Amino acid sequence: MDPRLIRLWAQKWRWYERNSLPWNRARIHWEFMRRQAFIRWPVHGNVLDALREGRLELGPHVLLEPGVWITAPGSARIRIGGGTFLNLGVMLAAEQLIDIGRHCMFANGCFVSDTSHRFDDPLRPVPWQGFLGKGPTRIGDNVWCGAHVVITSGVTVGERCVIGANSVVTRDIPPFSIAAGAPARVLAPVRYALAGAPTGG
Repeated sequence: MDPRLIRLWAQKWRWYERNSLPWNRARIHWEFMRRQAFIRWPVHGNVLDALREGRLELGPHVLLEPGVWITAPGSARIRIGGGTFLNLGVMLAAEQLIDIGRHCMFANGCFVSDTSHRFDDPLRPVPWQGFLGKGPTRIGDNVWCGAHVVITSGVTVGERCVIGANSVVTRDIPPFSIAAGAPARVLAPVRYALAGAPTGG
C-alpha cells in the first residue's frame, strides 16, 4: 500500500480518535475538574480544543453522561450552566452560539443546534455544502427535555419549560410552558403545588 495513503489514514484516525488518546483523555478530565464539572467516558467532538480556547463554558456540577457529542468548530461557542445534566447520547452542534441555562436536564438522545446542513446546491454533495443558521439557540434555566427532543437553530426555550419526548422545537417556547409535538406547540402552563396547598381545580 502507498505509504502516503497510510500516513493520511493515520492522520485522520488520530483526528477522529483524539478524545480516546490517553493523554487527551487525561487533559479533558483535568479541564472538567478545574471547572468542578464531571464527565463519564466516552465523549465525542472537539471538546478539548473548545475548553482550552474558552469556547466551551461549563458551570460547576455539570455532568455529561457517556456518548455525549459536542462540536463547536472555529469560533463557535457553547455555554452550559451549573448543575445541568446531559444524559446518554445528547448532541450539541454549534456554529455560532448555544446557550444552556442552569439546572437543565436533557434525556437520552436529545439534539440541540444553532445551524443545519445546507442542501440547496444540486451539484455538490450535501456534506460539502456547509451550514445555514438562524442565529443562537438559547435554553433558559431549569428546562427539562424528554428523550430525543430536537431544538433547532435560532430558537429560545424559556425558563422552567418541559419539552415532551420526541418533540421538535422550531419556534420559541415561552417560560413556564409544557410543550410537545413535531413541531412542538405549547400544551399547558407549568403549575406548581406549594407545600400544604390544595392542588385541585
